[in-house]
Amino acid sequence: MELHLIDTLGLATLSLLERMGGFLLFLIKSVRVLFTTRLKVQKVVEQMRLIGVDSMSIIALTGTFTGMVFAFQTYIGFHRFGGEQFLGSVTALAMLRELGPVLAGLMVTGRACSSIAAEIGAMQITEQVDALRTLCINPYQYLMVPRILAGTLIMPFLSLFCAFLGIVGAYIIAVYALDLNPDQFIHSIKEFVELQDITGGLIKAAVFGLILSWVGCYKGYRTTGGARGVGLSTTAAVVLSSTLILAANYFLTAALFET
Repeated sequence: MELHLIDTLGLATLSLLERMGGFLLFLIKSVRVLFTTRLKVQKVVEQMRLIGVDSMSIIALTGTFTGMVFAFQTYIGFHRFGGEQFLGSVTALAMLRELGPVLAGLMVTGRACSSIAAEIGAMQITEQVDALRTLCINPYQYLMVPRILAGTLIMPFLSLFCAFLGIVGAYIIAVYALDLNPDQFIHSIKEFVELQDITGGLIKAAVFGLILSWVGCYKGYRTTGGARGVGLSTTAAVVLSSTLILAANYFLTAALFET
């Protein structure tokens, strides 16, 4: 009984390490291809449009309504001890440092990471990836690098856009629904928000962009089992990417925003 349990745990550990190793080697190979082959700039720009520009509508809705709700909830707490004048600064700090990067990352994961995994997965099961190799085209150079680089570069802009609209939404609620002083709202932001708060959020967003594009490419590239396999890879990509973003958020917050 004990030996069977040890064997099971050992096999599970080896399987986990094998998956993690393959996952990391995939990124290492993509980075090596990035620096050793000619970058396809046009495809990077195209992927930035697909990942970033096409996601702006959902990012706008997410950021605006999150800021509105955050303003309402924060006002309820601050009103109990007369701290309404800090509503602007707290909202701005929350959106820039935390909510903007994380919500943008999760929204783009649901829209773009799933699309990347499905597209590459479909190419894999229809042997289009093998056809690229037959034509002496490096699949990493043609498929993986443009998507990973595009996701890493575009996510800070989406995060900043989300945070800005969240602050605007909070301003609208604070001024027109809660009758707070607009000058006081803006002054509190100028007084307490520092450059580190903005740059820290942008760094987090870039890491989240790397994660979601990396996971999407990896899961799509490892797709097997026909159409059903594409669906499984897409679902796994979204789940894994969301989990890694939330986990990475903690460690990045601890590293970037030390008190």
